[in-house]
Formats: sequence, structure tokens, C-alpha cells
Amino acid sequence: MATGDAQERRDALYRDPYPTYARARRAEGLTYLPELDAWLVARDADVREVLRRPGDFSSANALLPDIPPSPDALAVLATGLAPHPTVVTSDGPAHRRHRAPLNRAMSPARSAALLPYARTCARELLAGFAADGAAELVTAYARRLPGLVVGRLIGLEPADVPAAVHGGHRAEELFFRPLTPPGQAAAAADVVALQHLLDGYVRDRRTRPRDDLCSDLAAAAAPAGTALAPEQRHEVVAQLQNLLIAGILTTGALIATTLLHLLADRPQWELLCSDPALIPAAVEEGARFDTAIQAFRRVTTGPVEIAGTRLPAGAAVLVAYASANRDERRYARPAAFDIRRPGLRHHLAFGHGPHVCPGSHLGRGQLHLTLSLFTEALPTLRLDPARPHPPMRPTLIHRSPETLHTTW
Repeated sequence: MATGDAQERRDALYRDPYPTYARARRAEGLTYLPELDAWLVARDADVREVLRRPGDFSSANALLPDIPPSPDALAVLATGLAPHPTVVTSDGPAHRRHRAPLNRAMSPARSAALLPYARTCARELLAGFAADGAAELVTAYARRLPGLVVGRLIGLEPADVPAAVHGGHRAEELFFRPLTPPGQAAAAADVVALQHLLDGYVRDRRTRPRDDLCSDLAAAAAPAGTALAPEQRHEVVAQLQNLLIAGILTTGALIATTLLHLLADRPQWELLCSDPALIPAAVEEGARFDTAIQAFRRVTTGPVEIAGTRLPAGAAVLVAYASANRDERRYARPAAFDIRRPGLRHHLAFGHGPHVCPGSHLGRGQLHLTLSLFTEALPTLRLDPARPHPPMRPTLIHRSPETLHTTW
């Protein structure tokens, strides 16, 4: 486990990485980050180059834990399902095999078909606190809406969605936040509970398929008419677990962070309320300005050169989408939040190349309907004056305010 001083330095970097990104963009070559034991790829052109070269920059370490699990936590995890590479951590043919059913399940057409359900959920969540005059929107809304939507996509029963959301958040805590050994063991138990919950769905959908992603993955795992071997079931569960974490944490972060920046810049919020035609641009600017997935790791498969820096095989690089999205070479006034900014669809908030996010349409759609709903129903929404500067979560994989206290 990281020492206290090392953890503090890492947390400080995670809470506000933008000064580090800016220095790295100005520097020659790549910048080494001792806090992460990785070379930072910070400029837009360099990030795009790395993402276009998966043969040279493997995704095998994309989700390398910040915090190694304790022996007690590992013992608990051993009671769950065997770990497997996922669409995020695989390359080449394995990546294409994992990705194919996700592309089908989250195509623009199928994502659009989910949005009426998402809109109904959003309205019900808003109705639960609209009369109160105040709400903490991370807990009351931003974390809850994506769970309901991704649960529907996978095929979870509504009663199982809260446990699935909880398990996803606990996985992030286990591998990326400092916990005591007993705390790690407790988090591991919640992760194992999620695995067994998903395994039950995989078993059921293999024999009784429905029109949902769990059925699609279970059907693709083995030829029709055969039972799934444990190894195949475990692989499907790993894909579903990854989708839950990615779909819930990152979309919730996108919603909460965009609302934070809109409300922190009152003229931008009032402009959006007065002109709903700006909502698509606000979605893109929210994703660009403070990207939910700040960065993913890659590892070099052989000696390579990038940005004039020579790296040996096995070198870890941190590919910073969020830094690329504030590259002065690509954007005018990149550190300004501006919902009237033109030409935003080419940012890197959802990645680039073979690993571009398959759920980008669904994430964008949920933020779009949220802004439509909130600007219409709560035009006087504002940050709580007593808590106008919420701290950001110390993570690079779902950047979000820890809380978002608001009044109206």
C-alpha cells in the first residue's frame, strides 16, 4: 500500500491535475510522473497517436489498481469469480470479440431507444426532491440515473439495481482508494456479491434469453445448445461488471461535473435556460472541459518513440484525454468553460481509435435530457452559497464533485 506521503501527493494530483497537464504540454517530450510511475502523454496530437497505435501501446494495464488489495481482501476475492480481461484491458482479436456485442447493444439506434425510459426515470428522481427547495444532486440524482439506465440495458430487475450500483462503487473504492485492511475486506465482499448477482443473471439468460445485453453476451460466449463452462461464465460476468462500473461511474461524473460548471458560471446557466438550443453544445463542452475519464494507462509492447521521447518495452504511459481537451494548439481559451464554443464534437472525452467509448451516445443522451429537464423545471437552481466549491473526488477514472449541494 502507498505510504501516507505518496498517497497525499497522488490525491493532490488527482483532485486538480490541470496544472500538471499544462506544464507537460509546454515541456519537450513526455513528462515522467513519479506519483504514478508513468510517462504522461499530454498533448492532443500525441494522445491521438498513442490511441491509434494499440499494437505499440497495449491496454493490458489500463486499469492497474492504485492500491494493491490486502491479503485479507485477496482471500475474500478468491471466493468470487476468476478475473478476466475486459474490453478496456484487451487488445487485438480479444478486444474486437469483447467489443462486438457492446457495439450492437449501444448503437446510436438502441441508445436512442433507451432514452424514453431514462427520461421517465429522470423525471421521477427530480419529483422526489423538487418540492424541497434544496438537494445534494450527486446522491439524489447523478449517481442514480445512470444505474437505472445501465441496469435496464443489461437486463437487471429494478430491485437489483441498487445492489449493482453499490457493488460498482465499492470496486472503485477497493482498487483506487486507501482503505484499512478490514475496509478492503468489506469492499471485496461487496464486489464478490456483485459478481454472484451477475452470474445468476448470466445463467438465467443463457437458458431463457431476453432482449438485453446480458442475453447477448451469454449467447456469444459459447455455441448454441451448449452449457457455459465456468470460465465462459466468469468472462461474461467480468464484461458486465466492467460495463456497470464504466456506465454508472463515468456518466454520473459527467452529469455532476457539467452541472457544477454551469452553476458556478451563472451567466452560462442563465443562457442555457433562455436558449435550450444550446443544450447539445453544453453537453460537448461539459465533456471536454472537465473530462470524466481523465486518463487511462497504456504499456509499451516494444521500444517506441513518442513526442521525441524514447521508451523501452514495458514502459507505462498515462494517456491524458483531459489534458488533450485543453490543448492550446487545438482550442482557443481552452481553460474557459464556454457553451458557445464551436466545433466541439472532435474532443477526446470519449477516447479515440479502437478503444473509443461504445457508450458515448448513451452518456451524451443522459446528460442532454438532464439539462433539458433541469433548465425547464428548476431555472433558479444554484449552488448552495454555504458550499459553493465542492471538492473533486481524487480519481482519474470518474472525475466528479464529491457532493453537489444546490438550492432553488
